Amino acid sequence: MPKSYAQLMKQIDVLRHQAESIKRKEVEGVIKRIREAITVYGLTAADLGLSGSKPGNRHSGLKRAGGALDKTGKPVRVPAKPKFRDDAGHSWSGKGPRPGWFKAALASGKTIDDLTV
Repeated sequence: MPKSYAQLMKQIDVLRHQAESIKRKEVEGVIKRIREAITVYGLTAADLGLSGSKPGNRHSGLKRAGGALDKTGKPVRVPAKPKFRDDAGHSWSGKGPRPGWFKAALASGKTIDDLTV
């Protein structure tokens, strides 16, 4: 049985009001369950992405692994590739302060080019 546009719009309006009414009734229970889960699992605002900073904004010398997530839902991060290496196998990505082995190698007469991978 075909309905007119006006009838469909009226039906949409009625359904929208019903949905809003049900939503208002359910919100209290949803909030209660969320609060219980936060307490049980010891979650923080940062865990929920509510800390005001976006994940990955802080520079830590690590890169995200293609958007992969670990089992806790946090981004998997992988170490930066080394740019410098000495004969003993020590490596450094070139980010952050110079490690002791790097300073010692330079002091012993090696050049940055000698240590570059």
